Amino acid sequence: MADQIKIRAHLQADYAELRVLLQHPMETGQRKDEKGQIVPAHFIQTFSITVNGKALIDGQLNTSIAKNPLFGFRTRGIKAGDRLAVSWQDNKGEQRSDEIVVA
Repeated sequence: MADQIKIRAHLQADYAELRVLLQHPMETGQRKDEKGQIVPAHFIQTFSITVNGKALIDGQLNTSIAKNPLFGFRTRGIKAGDRLAVSWQDNKGEQRSDEIVVA
């Protein structure tokens, strides 16, 4: 299984600053290894962020995103005690989901 998703939520006066690090190799399918063989494509296709079970972000990615992509968002309506969950699924069917409680 993939490494844990790192989720940070920093509450400001009237908004929350979210940072999400999706740990994944993100291979494009165009790179060659040291033997000259093409490394198969392996990338996150979909990811989502929910707050207390309610969808906040539903996104789609492709091969042009770098290894271990980091995303930053600003949003309103998040407060201390809310449950923030992030999940992804890749083109090989692997998936990961992690959750934090906003402090």
